[in-house]
Amino acid sequence: MKNFVVKGKFKAGSNWENFTKKVESQNEKNATDKVYSIFGSRHGIKRSQIQIESIAEE
Repeated sequence: MKNFVVKGKFKAGSNWENFTKKVESQNEKNATDKVYSIFGSRHGIKRSQIQIESIAEE
């Protein structure tokens, strides 16, 4: 498994908040899906309210 650093923004009320998340995954697509899943479960937001700007392997 590889470590990825995912950066982007998510909708928090009427504002967009920046985030940086480290996730362990096999590839970039799975890392993206994992970030969507984490934010959906923790913050109750939909994928359309998350904008991923960059994914980099650590």
